[in-house]
Amino acid sequence: MKITNVRAHVLEAKLSQPFAYSRAWYDTRTAMLVEIETADGLTGWGECYGPARMTAAVVRSIASWLIGEDPLRTDVLWQTIYARLRDHGQKGVVIQGLSGIDIALWDIKGKHFGVPVHQLLGGAARIEVQAYATGLYRRKSGDPLKYLPEEAAAYAAEGFRAVKLKIGFGIEEDASVTGAVREAIGDVALMVDANHAYDAVAAIRLGRMIERYDIGWFEEPVPPEDVAGYHAVRSALSIPIAGGECEFTRFGFRDLFASHALDVAQPDTCAAGGLSECKKIADMSEAFGIRYNPHVWGTGIAIAASLQLLAVLPSHTPTSLAPIAPMLEFDRTEHPIRQAILTRPIEHAKGVVRVPDGPGLGIEIDREALTRFAVSD
Repeated sequence: MKITNVRAHVLEAKLSQPFAYSRAWYDTRTAMLVEIETADGLTGWGECYGPARMTAAVVRSIASWLIGEDPLRTDVLWQTIYARLRDHGQKGVVIQGLSGIDIALWDIKGKHFGVPVHQLLGGAARIEVQAYATGLYRRKSGDPLKYLPEEAAAYAAEGFRAVKLKIGFGIEEDASVTGAVREAIGDVALMVDANHAYDAVAAIRLGRMIERYDIGWFEEPVPPEDVAGYHAVRSALSIPIAGGECEFTRFGFRDLFASHALDVAQPDTCAAGGLSECKKIADMSEAFGIRYNPHVWGTGIAIAASLQLLAVLPSHTPTSLAPIAPMLEFDRTEHPIRQAILTRPIEHAKGVVRVPDGPGLGIEIDREALTRFAVSD
């Protein structure tokens, strides 16, 4: 079996109303999908997290290296691409581009053998995954002390047993909103995500103000480059510290793990190196006793790839009679492309998502939707 074609699909859709996290406003959602075709008629799909046009340029630059190669040699192809670009792209958009390619190759591999990817990764430890609702962003109008608790309560009413709140809008406001959301959701787990809005001094001050709200984790309290800041925050607070969506490959996570800067690692499968690399990062995470909960921010392809990996991850407390399993990040914000590209959307049932059990990633792509959202070059 040989690779015959590699395509990058840049997609874009306007939102009905903008929303914000601590660093930026969104009025558009984008996606960058990778399609790899083989001479045997099999097609694999992957997705790249990050700036769509930039990751598309990376994939198109790499494409010629893959033509004629055997798509089943996933590790060999990963190492070949990484080695050729090591001088220029150990992190960032190069690895994000490689991630989408790698996921597409695993999709082909699963289809070739007629099994879901999780079977090839070692076999499923679970076929259903508890999801947490990511949402609770800021809006252009309204009082966040009113609309954020209402939104969080709606997720709880849907059956989600965990939600994540976006913070990073000022210490006092963040503390007030966190308290209001906690009151609205009762005993539902609550995580907070600052998207590296603060330095260590501010993050510690905020963390001490919200510790009483039983926070599941404090995500990206400081910039990803500030490993010492992660240490300071982790040492000062009882709240578990999470991060890693801005880190790449086992080499980047090796240093985070060895320094014990995190309680919860959050590699993005579509960014940190794809399924090949994220399985290695997950194994290393287990060896260091650090929990692994992947970051997920994309379309149904990103969700499917993350579910295939989540299926094989060990529980965080493997010897417990009631083991704590890794969770799926389930984005609930508006994203017209997310489920539209799938012929069968990936949905939750009372906060639980089934792992797709079809060959490969277990999904089929709606090509009409690709055309509808396509961005012309």
